[in-house]
Amino acid sequence: MADWIFAFFHLFLLVGITAYAFYLLAQGYTSRFGLIVVCLIAYYFLVLHKSIKKEIRRRREERKNREGTS
Repeated sequence: MADWIFAFFHLFLLVGITAYAFYLLAQGYTSRFGLIVVCLIAYYFLVLHKSIKKEIRRRREERKNREGTS
């Protein structure tokens, strides 16, 4: 259960930061928008990318195993 709470907390945090970045862009703060976007991209590649690739691989293998046994 703690993993779900952790995941949803980070999901809502990322969505909020992204919304704030677009709000700043609408206000004309393009440099702040760019900085936030660069930081979000770095966060994705440094923290999330490896886990997402692993989950995609796991789901594909799971699907292959289900199709092979059916």
